[in-house]
Amino acid sequence: DESTALKWYRKAAQQGDAIAQCNLGNMYFLGQGVPKNESTAVKLYCAAADQGYANAQFNLGLMYSDGQGVSKDESTAAEWFRKAADKGHAEAQFNLGIMYGNGEGVDQSHATAVKWYRAAAQQGDANAQFNLGVMYANGEGVDQSHATAAEWFRKAADQGHAAAQYNLGIMYEKGEGVDQSHATAVKWYRKAADQGDAVAQYNLESMYENGRGVDQNNDLAVKWFWKAVADQGNAVAQYNLGAMYANDSDPRHCHSMAEKWYRKAAEQGYANAQCNLGSMYENGRGVDQNKDLAFKWYRMASLQNHARAQYHLALMYQYFPRIQSNYMAVELLRKAANQGNVDAQFKLGNMYKNGKCVDNDDATALKWFRAAAEQGHANAQSNLGVMYGNGYGVAKDESTALKWYRKAAQQGDA
Repeated sequence: DESTALKWYRKAAQQGDAIAQCNLGNMYFLGQGVPKNESTAVKLYCAAADQGYANAQFNLGLMYSDGQGVSKDESTAAEWFRKAADKGHAEAQFNLGIMYGNGEGVDQSHATAVKWYRAAAQQGDANAQFNLGVMYANGEGVDQSHATAAEWFRKAADQGHAAAQYNLGIMYEKGEGVDQSHATAVKWYRKAADQGDAVAQYNLESMYENGRGVDQNNDLAVKWFWKAVADQGNAVAQYNLGAMYANDSDPRHCHSMAEKWYRKAAEQGYANAQCNLGSMYENGRGVDQNKDLAFKWYRMASLQNHARAQYHLALMYQYFPRIQSNYMAVELLRKAANQGNVDAQFKLGNMYKNGKCVDNDDATALKWFRAAAEQGHANAQSNLGVMYGNGYGVAKDESTALKWYRKAAQQGDA
């Protein structure tokens, strides 16, 4: 009965009872039995906090931290959190740890953040246990110790903390701070995934798809894909689901479904999906062929420095009449080649060798043929043999030419 509670809290508060003042403040803050009034809540919290009541001090810290009922003031928030923390209030200790970790209202100090996280963690606060695990994992404010990180993650995970469960899964998968165990990694990923953690769902899918820690099971892999995609909108999972449907060797392949999931990931800015969606429109796979839309998606991925998209966009600038620009083609090929894209490296080599779109430059052609050849590109290896065999851009060297011809031949280059 909120009205009765309000009546008695008010009577006790008027007599200076700190607990009643704090509880009455909570009712005004939440709008229970009275119109919501954050300013009145602050006044009541102040009355109780000034009497040393830790819950009120903590609540007052929250009000100043969030700017509710008072002007936002992180330094005052830290003062009230400290008063409550000194009395052993676990949530205040945790919040004070965050403020020291981020340098909010206090000078940043990871060591002091660890001190307060530890105080709260030792009282069983799962969030503090998780943050303390993160500090040990990263070596912030303490000597790095994956084993100690795993201990704190486990304490939080046992209380159902999803992020701790996920991190513990990572540690078991990689064998960091614990003996490697894919089966145990799956156990913790599943616990976090069941709480809706999208990255855990994605990792669990990968474990089922590759049979790590569980029997390989494509149906369960797809199930976790769908949970990560549908429930969370995870762009990586959306992209991977698109890739699964795009794979012609997969019995579930469906180009229209591939386009659907690539688009969802692409619209979130995921460059791999943008590039693949561009390819689908360029080649008319699962969609009507549309060069304009192909250009759009390649360009969006290229702006994120996606090398494969830069290569395909360069070809469009070279061969698509409406936007033809040799300058843009060469610039994009250079960007892709400098990132190690082998097709761009080979094409640049041909451009410089044949003087197409650029001035003939055998030395530069040699540079790009070598870059592609060293990545195993058979045609580049053959062309590099020609360059050495004839002394184009380099001193004639028949033994080196033979070396590259042999490498190309071993890959079936006639």
